[in-house]
Amino acid sequence: MYIWEQIPPHERRDLLVAWLALSAAFTLAMIWGQRLNPVIMTQFFVISLVTAGIAFIIHEMAHKFTAMKYGYWAEFQMNSMMLVVAVAMAAIAGIVFAAPGATMIYGTSISREENGKISLAGPVSNLILIIPFAALVFFSQAAGLGILAVIGIVGIKVNAMIAAFNLLPIGPLDGAKILSWNPAIFAGVALIAFGILFGSLSGFF
Repeated sequence: MYIWEQIPPHERRDLLVAWLALSAAFTLAMIWGQRLNPVIMTQFFVISLVTAGIAFIIHEMAHKFTAMKYGYWAEFQMNSMMLVVAVAMAAIAGIVFAAPGATMIYGTSISREENGKISLAGPVSNLILIIPFAALVFFSQAAGLGILAVIGIVGIKVNAMIAAFNLLPIGPLDGAKILSWNPAIFAGVALIAFGILFGSLSGFF
């Protein structure tokens, strides 16, 4: 209950809107080029809510609560324009550009190390989330539960994709701040994220 109280109503609203918009974008990307079928769209939307939606929420909350651990206030703020762009690109080209907003940190004395660790928390949370999704694939395939295996596979790909994208060492992305703080840690985490992403897209996972 205490954690819930640390998320004010306007932040909950932004998280919910971004969650739904990103789920819609991933749904459109996954069915892109196929005949529109309401049943299939609904199935993929639910899968996107569970995979992309949870990956996004955990990523942003990892930033938020790591920053708060260091004594700073932080909250997610959605970018309405980028959400529209994400859905439009998914519908037009089948590509998801997942930049729904950012967790804003309020503080004037954030050190390079603190900023690096706060930034690291997001991608690492996605890499950790890959573990239960991989377990879901293993056990659901053994039990013959195909739909759960699909959720697990999508969950692995989406979390690897979000982690790898955010680890790019450019602009305001997490990677630039992690690299500035500790190049060795950046290289290690980036190698893991891009390795899993390559493996998942190549069909190894």
